[in-house]
Amino acid sequence: MGVKTYDAAVLGATGAVGQKFVQLLEDHPWFRLTEVVGSDRHAGEAYGDAVRWAEGSPLPDGIRDLPLRTDVDGLDAEVVFSALPGGKAGPVERALAARGHRVFTNARDLRMEPDVPLVIAEVNPDHLALVEAQGHAGDGFVVANGNCTAILLSLALKPLADRFGLEACHVVSMQALSGAGYPGVPGLDIVDNVLPFIPEEETKVVAEVPRFFGTIDRGRVTPAPIAVSATCTRVPVLEGHMLAVSAGLRATPSREEICEAFRSFRGEPQRLRLPSAPQTPVVLREEEDRPQPRRDRDAGGGMSVSVGRVRPDPLLGWSFVAAGSNTIRGAAGGSILNAELAAVRGFL
Repeated sequence: MGVKTYDAAVLGATGAVGQKFVQLLEDHPWFRLTEVVGSDRHAGEAYGDAVRWAEGSPLPDGIRDLPLRTDVDGLDAEVVFSALPGGKAGPVERALAARGHRVFTNARDLRMEPDVPLVIAEVNPDHLALVEAQGHAGDGFVVANGNCTAILLSLALKPLADRFGLEACHVVSMQALSGAGYPGVPGLDIVDNVLPFIPEEETKVVAEVPRFFGTIDRGRVTPAPIAVSATCTRVPVLEGHMLAVSAGLRATPSREEICEAFRSFRGEPQRLRLPSAPQTPVVLREEEDRPQPRRDRDAGGGMSVSVGRVRPDPLLGWSFVAAGSNTIRGAAGGSILNAELAAVRGFL
């Protein structure tokens, strides 16, 4: 596949998601990390000195000596991956797009803006076309990925929606500590405990899932008529969200038909063999005690969602359990896959 190499920058590079971007971009065949941006308190420092590296793998040697920029004025990179905190990201990302940068953001600020594509590459790749409505000089744009729970849930539901039609879903999430960033939840709050409330999380899931499954009409997304109910909790797991899902389908499939839909599902990233695309985006586990966050979060290099415990549900029709990486598929990896898809589709 003849794709050029693009210079890339990471905003919020010293934070948890920013570090994941840095890790995943090491040796990427299409995106060469050339610039990292962090806070003013680290002005003048090299990235390796400024960052408190928390990833399991060593800090990439080629990144360690990059100077940490403290502003985005004068960025040279064509592609920008944003791990800026919510509430600060939107104006910066819009300004960069206006200067011609292609911005792929993990922040919440612009997700629901009518001209910003909210994309999961296997679920709604055609929504990338919304960038044409942004009208920035030099073809700059912003593409958003969603809330981590909404991403994992929607990817797990996609095979069922395609095959049988999706009318409603209810989800209870058991969300890992890494989803709260670093240093995250105080130990005395989470040890021997489950927190039954995560601010704004349920609202995001309820709003984003219908948008992922929506249709484009005259440059705007019409959300799918899917009723979504969510209860989001924080659990003492380091990495990997688990979801207990009930789904209401238009058709009345058998259990084997549902399992076959999970097994056979492939999306556009798989057909295109994009660098970050897992071979099997939805992994069906037949064991009665799977999936589990610790054992299944690394499936597909952290880019697959694992599903199991498929069974009839007396309320909505069918229930299953899903698990996946909230920091890779649900954050940095999802953004990078969106950028790969944009490259192949000619948007870069």
